[in-house]
Amino acid sequence: MSDSVVSASAASQRSLASRAAGGAVVTMLGQGARVVMQFAIIVLLARLLTPHDYGLMAMVTAIVGVADILRDFGLSSAAIQAKHITNAQRDNLFWINSGIGLALSLVVFGAAQVIANFYREPALVTITQVLAINFLLNGMATQYRANLSREMRFGQLALSDIGAQVLGLLVGVAVALLGWGVWALVLQQVVQAVMNLAIAMVCARWLPGGYQRGVPMRTFLSFGWNLMVAQLLAYADRSVGQVIIGYRFGPNVLGLYNRAFQLLMMPLNQVIAPASSVALPVLSQLQDDRVRFDAFLLRGQTIMLHVIVALFAFACAQATPLIVLVLGEQWRPAVLLFQILTLAGITQSAGYASYWLFLARGLIRHHLLFSIVSHVLLVVCVCIGAYWGVFGVAIGYSISLAMIWPLSIVWAARVTPVPGWEMFFNGVRTIAGYGLCASVSTYASQWWGGSNLWEQLIVGALAMLGAFAVLCVLWTAFRRDVLSILKIGMLFPEVPSFPLRIMNRVRKGS
Repeated sequence: MSDSVVSASAASQRSLASRAAGGAVVTMLGQGARVVMQFAIIVLLARLLTPHDYGLMAMVTAIVGVADILRDFGLSSAAIQAKHITNAQRDNLFWINSGIGLALSLVVFGAAQVIANFYREPALVTITQVLAINFLLNGMATQYRANLSREMRFGQLALSDIGAQVLGLLVGVAVALLGWGVWALVLQQVVQAVMNLAIAMVCARWLPGGYQRGVPMRTFLSFGWNLMVAQLLAYADRSVGQVIIGYRFGPNVLGLYNRAFQLLMMPLNQVIAPASSVALPVLSQLQDDRVRFDAFLLRGQTIMLHVIVALFAFACAQATPLIVLVLGEQWRPAVLLFQILTLAGITQSAGYASYWLFLARGLIRHHLLFSIVSHVLLVVCVCIGAYWGVFGVAIGYSISLAMIWPLSIVWAARVTPVPGWEMFFNGVRTIAGYGLCASVSTYASQWWGGSNLWEQLIVGALAMLGAFAVLCVLWTAFRRDVLSILKIGMLFPEVPSFPLRIMNRVRKGS
């Protein structure tokens, strides 16, 4: 009997690794398509609309976006993280999210005049009222998407996202070509919410039953409540700067900051969200196996770091040609803002593995306490920076995230076993490596790129690749990280052993 139990356990572990590997591949392909769509949306609409249009939209979303977090109530993550969930519990979660979404739609609709008065922009009344419907639509879609993620049906999740983005983009471009300005952004969001719900419903293949009293829901609500508060604090981090800029400097300046911030958040969201959708279900099932848990956590952090840091390092080095060529000359004033904010994106990605650790081990209360401390720090830095204008806001935001990254590792290490030093040096090594590559790229494009923006971009890209190749040859630890990523498809079955071999080699080499 003992042998059969061990055999079944090993088979289960292989099945989990196989599903995780398959999910990672599908998710990466889906994210590639999402990135293309997001890029198309940014390029097309930025050339058809003005900073003023984006500023008006940002004024509304910076405030009412908090309602979208209340709408989720942390219940999507609660459903994904749970080891077991019954059909009745799933149905109840659907009605809870839908009810919250309906209530928030009514609240936001009624608050439209207050928001317009705050910014002194009458046009915001109708914009806010139309966007209010999204909270009901997204509330209804929450558990459909959570169910797909829990069952690791990542391809169907990608289909839902991409299909909604395509139709939203088509509507947005059509409305922009008609000269309706900010309404292109508003209607794009509404159409995207409608299609996301419709496609997720079809893919999930279930219709909720009625709400059933007596079904145990306390665990989900407790998990969701603590996570929601943490998410509210995180949203305040992202939005406080935009609210301050919109109130003090108006829609034009806010539009520039918003585009720079969105250029930062687009790749972050396109990498972090799917990485979390793969990592959290797997880590949750590995939480009783310390060795495999740590190995998977470090592997996921390494992959995410190299993708994000490499991207942002190059984008920072070549910000001027990238922004002017992609968005147009009218967005040149956003270049320096974007360069400052890329530093925030880099350090934020370095600390994200701590978030996985808190959620996968169910340490939501500790995550909430850490979130309160870290987000107060961020808001204080942003508010202080606001005294020096929009650039001060960006600098304050970046400095605070650079401080929060090591703090998150220290905090996690105090409440649960964690490979803290490995997590920290993963980040330091990756940031230092790509920082050197970006410096070479900047220098090369300035000295040999000439005045043509395309030439600067090409020279900078070639210099970045050359520096990366040299770094891989000269820096053994960095090279091992890169090789471990390239071998991910083969190495999923041996998740526990490979990172340990890497660490042993590093120790022997040192």
